[in-house]
This record gives sequence, structure tokens and C-alpha cells, in this order.
Amino acid sequence: MLAALTRSRTDASHGLPLTCTLLTGWQQLVLGIPGVRFRQGDAFAKGGRERYALTSHTQNDFERCLRDSADPRVPLAARAARAYLDVAFFHPFPDGNARLAMLTLAYVLELEGVRLDHVGPLQTTRYADDDAGAADLAALVLVLIRSTHQRATRLPRRGSSRPPVLLSRPIGG
Repeated sequence: MLAALTRSRTDASHGLPLTCTLLTGWQQLVLGIPGVRFRQGDAFAKGGRERYALTSHTQNDFERCLRDSADPRVPLAARAARAYLDVAFFHPFPDGNARLAMLTLAYVLELEGVRLDHVGPLQTTRYADDDAGAADLAALVLVLIRSTHQRATRLPRRGSSRPPVLLSRPIGG
């Protein structure tokens, strides 16, 4: 997972657009296997209780959603949350989609010069058509961005060997 995070940060530093090809490279690192491909059939999660159908246009729809994560008219937290949910709900790979969703969220933020200093699993029960849940996730991402910014701008504590981390761009709503 750390190798995939490092790769995603490198890709963001080069300004690479978010594409299925980029995610495939990260997924190979996440899973530790070569030859990872976009799923070729329906996907199932939560012990088979959730089904993600595959149609002739699923991959193209997913690519379009990934491109939308770069739309500067949409607030950063909302774009990052949307990209996370797109990976979670399109379920592009047979395995490791939750980990990839977190990498995707971090990538969208990193591309804009924001690196969260504390991250962990986001565990919640939501459905793909749950607008309130998506808004809640965007609000949570904004809280994480602001908290990171506040910690980064505080003076280091006495005896701390860690210098403060500065964000390269101001945060927005």
C-alpha cells in the first residue's frame, strides 16, 4: 500500500490526469500482482450482498467520472469525495477497490497541493444513490483538510523533531 501511495504522490507531482490506466498501475502495487485489468464481469461486495453490474459503457462512464475530479468549478473536498465514491461504486477491479478509493481521494487532494497528515479507513454504510451520504463525505474531507492545515500552521512543540507541514495552496470550501 505504501508503494502505491508513493506512486500516486509522484503521479500527482507530475500533474498526470486521473485515468483508469493510472489507477491500474496503483492497483498492481496495492495487490502486489502484475496484469491487473478493469473487471470483465459483474462485481460483488459485502459477501455478495452488493452487485455492481458491468455494461458495455461502464469503463467509459468511469473514465468520465475520473476526469470530473479535475473540474476547478467544484470545491476540492467535493471532488475528492466524489472520486472516492466513484471508485467505490464503479468497483473497477475484482479486488482492492476500497484501498484504491482512499488512494484516489489522496491523489485528488495531492494534485491540488494538499496532503492530509492523518488518514485511515472510512467506514460507513451508504448506497450509490445516497446524496446525503455523499455530502457528508465531502464535509468530512473538508474537516480533514482544515484540520491538517491548522496542525501544519501551528508552531512545533518544544522537543518535537517534526517540522510543521505547509500546504502549498490555500484551502477552500
